[in-house]
Amino acid sequence: MSEPAGKRLKLTLPVCTAHRTLTGTRVKHNFPLVVEESLCGVITVLMAVAYRLQALAKLFERDDIALPRIAAFFHQEAEQEQKEAESLLEYLRERGGQYCNKDIQKPGCEAVGSVLQALELMLAQWKEVARILTELCQQSKQNGDPHTASVVKKRFVTPAIGKIEVVGALLTNARRVGCKDETGFGEYLIDQLQKELTNL
Repeated sequence: MSEPAGKRLKLTLPVCTAHRTLTGTRVKHNFPLVVEESLCGVITVLMAVAYRLQALAKLFERDDIALPRIAAFFHQEAEQEQKEAESLLEYLRERGGQYCNKDIQKPGCEAVGSVLQALELMLAQWKEVARILTELCQQSKQNGDPHTASVVKKRFVTPAIGKIEVVGALLTNARRVGCKDETGFGEYLIDQLQKELTNL
């Protein structure tokens, strides 16, 4: 069943509430303020995701867990997420927008103690990022900014969907080898055998 033509999705983008527009900029052209504020909020979300992935990587480097390939996987993904945030920040600058620095909150992954929990957290946050980026595309189109919609879809939404697929496959394989919510032999196996981790 399709949605009625007049129905619009309710947007829940992380908008920068304390956003200040840059006065005197000559670069800004056809760049709605609402899109600029949303880009500012999305950049902060991507930086928070990178910080959380870095914290998860450090968790698996501890001597009582010692899963080096899993730690390297989380480090690699944290670096990639940071690069994406910086790329979006560069796009905002090119369009004449301004980023408002905000505090990045504590990662909130202190209770994570197993690979399964870490992968589930990673999957949930990437689904959230994909949803936010999709809403940003929709908002850009609705506000007459097709360029931002195109850039975000091509550079950020498509790779996010690929990441969700990879983490979903990792979760399935982790369950197959016996990973549970507590540490065990299954975590050692996934660290040694999983192709995505051994290519690092």
